[in-house]
Amino acid sequence: MRNPVHPPVPGSDAAELLQKRALTGHERLDSLRLGMPEDIVGLRRLVRESWQRSATLQANPDVAEAPLAMDRDELEEYRRQHPLATIMPVIKKLLVQPSHDSGLLVAVGDDVGRLLWVDGDPVMQRRAEGMMFVAGADWSEASVGTSAPGTALALDRSIQISGAEHFKRSVHPWSCTAVPFHDPDSGAVLGVVDITGTETAVAAHTLSLVEATVAAAQAQLRIERLTLAAAVKDKPRRRSASAASGHALYRNSLQLLGRDQALLSINGRTVSLSARHSEILAILSNHPAGLSAEDLCTQLYPGDGSAVTLRAEMVRLRKVMQELSPEAVPESRPYRLPVELLPDSGQVLSCLQRGAHRIALEIYKGGLLPRSEAPGVVQLRERVSHLLREALLSDGSVDSLLKYAELPEAKYDVDLRLAVLKLLPPRSPKRAAVVADLERIETELKA
Repeated sequence: MRNPVHPPVPGSDAAELLQKRALTGHERLDSLRLGMPEDIVGLRRLVRESWQRSATLQANPDVAEAPLAMDRDELEEYRRQHPLATIMPVIKKLLVQPSHDSGLLVAVGDDVGRLLWVDGDPVMQRRAEGMMFVAGADWSEASVGTSAPGTALALDRSIQISGAEHFKRSVHPWSCTAVPFHDPDSGAVLGVVDITGTETAVAAHTLSLVEATVAAAQAQLRIERLTLAAAVKDKPRRRSASAASGHALYRNSLQLLGRDQALLSINGRTVSLSARHSEILAILSNHPAGLSAEDLCTQLYPGDGSAVTLRAEMVRLRKVMQELSPEAVPESRPYRLPVELLPDSGQVLSCLQRGAHRIALEIYKGGLLPRSEAPGVVQLRERVSHLLREALLSDGSVDSLLKYAELPEAKYDVDLRLAVLKLLPPRSPKRAAVVADLERIETELKA
C-alpha cells in the first residue's frame, strides 16, 4: 500500500488495512525508537514520525485522559483575551451549528494545543468528556501524543488522524481533522481548528470544509483589524478606548531574535525599541510575575547596576509604551508587564517543548539580541540557542541541520556537520559541501 498523506476513504479495504497495521504498531510501542524502519509498523509516514516524537516526549498511550491545563476562571480570562475569540462567530456559523446533529465535535485550540472551545453534538460531547476532550485540556503531542490538533500544530499543516493512528489508546474510537490557524498579518500560528467524531471526521470533504472555514475566519480577523485601524485613524482622540475594545484582535509580540533592537507590537501598532529598552522588555517578558528593582538591575547591568539609572530608563520606556497603549505601561514594585507579551524566543521554546523543532527553526532568526551583554539576556540567549541545537541534533532532519548550519552561531559547529554526514547516504551529492565546510573550519581555526 502507498504511504498517503491523508487516511484512505472511510469504510474502504485500504482504511481497514491501515487500522490493522496501526493496532499492530501499538502492540510494539515499547520497542519504538527514533529512526525505526517504516515497514516495522506499517503506518503512514507522518503518523509514524508523530509516534516517534510522542515517545520521545514521553507521552503515555495508556493514560485515558488528557491533562487539564486551565481551570474555569483561567480559561474564561484567557479566551476573552485571545484573538481567536473574535472569529468564533464564523466558526460557529460554518462548523458548530451544522455539527449539532451530525455526530461531530468542533474544537478550537491555542498555539500550544490547549483546547479553548469544544462544541457540537451533545451526545458526542458527553462521550468525549471520558477522554477529557474538553475546553481547558492540553491536547498537544507532548501531553497526549498523536492527535489531529497536536500534530497539526507540531507540523504546521492540515492533518487527519484516523482511529488507531492516535497514540493514546482511549482515542482509538475517534477520528479527527485539524487545520492550523495563522495570523493574517504576521503568518504566526495563533491556534488550531479541529473536527472530531466518527469516520466521517476524516472524509475528504471534511478537510476541505475545515480549511475553507479557517480561511474565512482568517479573512474576518483581517477585516476586524482594518475596521479598528480605520476607526482609530478617524477618531485619534479615542485611540486608547478603541484599542482597548479591540485588544483581542492581536497577540502582543516582541521580536528579539537575530536583531539588536527589538520590534514591539501592541494592539497592531509596531515600534523599534532602543537597545536598552529591548533588554528590559526581553527580561520582563521572561518574568511575568515581575522583578524587584534590585533583581532587574542584576539582570540588566553586567557590573554594579544603578537603581537611579534604571529608574530613568523605565521613565523613558513608559513614555514609549504609553504612546502605543496605556494598558501596556510597565508597573513598578515589582517591575512587571500588565499585559501578555509574546516574545519570539518564547515561541521557539514553546515549539521545542511540544517537539515541533522544524517550526522552531523557522521562527528562529538568530541569537536573541546578539550584541547585548546584559546577564539576563545572555542567559536567555544561551538557553534558547542550546535547546534548539540539542533538539535538532537529536531529532532533526538533514535539511533542518543544514539550515541551522547557515546561522552565524553555527559557523564553526563541527559536531553539527558530523551529524549531517551520519544522516546523509554515502552517495549523496550534499556530502561534498559538508566535507568542504569542515575543511574550511579546520583551516580558519588553525589560522
